[in-house]
Amino acid sequence: MSAVELEDIGGHGGSLPERSTAGKAAAVEEACCPAAPDQGLPLAHGRSIVSGVDAYGEITYTVADRIATISLNRPDTRNGYTVQMADELAHAFDRADHDDEVRVVVFTGAGEHFCAGLDLSISEFDTPADGDAGEWDEPAGRCSMRIYAMNKPVIAAIRGAAVGAGATIILPADYRLAATDARFGYVFSRRGIYAEGASAWFLPRLVGMGRALDWMISGRAFDAAEALDAGLVHSVHEPEQLLDKAYQLARAIVATTAPVSVAIIRQLLYRMSALDSPYPVQRLDSRLAADSLDSADAREGFDSFRQRREPAFPGRVSTDLPGYLPWGNAPRARRDSQ
Repeated sequence: MSAVELEDIGGHGGSLPERSTAGKAAAVEEACCPAAPDQGLPLAHGRSIVSGVDAYGEITYTVADRIATISLNRPDTRNGYTVQMADELAHAFDRADHDDEVRVVVFTGAGEHFCAGLDLSISEFDTPADGDAGEWDEPAGRCSMRIYAMNKPVIAAIRGAAVGAGATIILPADYRLAATDARFGYVFSRRGIYAEGASAWFLPRLVGMGRALDWMISGRAFDAAEALDAGLVHSVHEPEQLLDKAYQLARAIVATTAPVSVAIIRQLLYRMSALDSPYPVQRLDSRLAADSLDSADAREGFDSFRQRREPAFPGRVSTDLPGYLPWGNAPRARRDSQ
């Protein structure tokens, strides 16, 4: 697929969505800070969803073998991104994060494309009627920031187009696996708009400032080989093998790692690696190390290692995260102070 073809299938083309005049700021606030998964989630389109495999309209959510699969489900539009999809994704990731039976999330898309960007056939955004967007969250960020706050690892499995929003919502994932046919594009500069989903924060941390500047300023398309060379993706596979590889990785994480350890390490890296000094990190390391001396997870980790068996870690993310973590232990979809 050529760069021209990629731009043709990508979103962020045609006319810009119109601003909603229906006064939906309250619904946006609730969608960005989801209620508990069993309470339903008000959406910007005026309906609500409740927990259940069939509750979503533009994504699917399933759980098997302690792995949740969240899949974009608009294959007829190449999984074009919408406000409804953004809110459903935020809810689904929140749901997975609060379920102790879920250890890992696989994030993918139905059909031959992950996400071709914003679907501009949907003509309405849910921006506040008064024009004050200070508390409004743009749609890509509703997904990317919820993934950022996750206590569970996320594996993105990407094939076909990952353009615009489709290229930004994968950045906070812990692993990005791509098919050989994957094509990426941060096309915002070519549409006269701006980077979204906090991608200007995530992308340089993954590929370096130079590569991020190239991709974002030029808005050019690039293939899976370039993405692998830059470190954007961890591995590249034939399309028919992509999901098998993602689930193979997910099963290894489920079988060999402690959920509480993974949750803390994931957030340590995100929240504290950018500090200008290592001292606060080492102080927190010290407190965590002292607590681990008496933890059931640590005993099981060392016992299983000595006995050469698979571990069965008893710790639960919902109850066993330390209360002194500087970022807290209640993930939110919205911005926070960390």
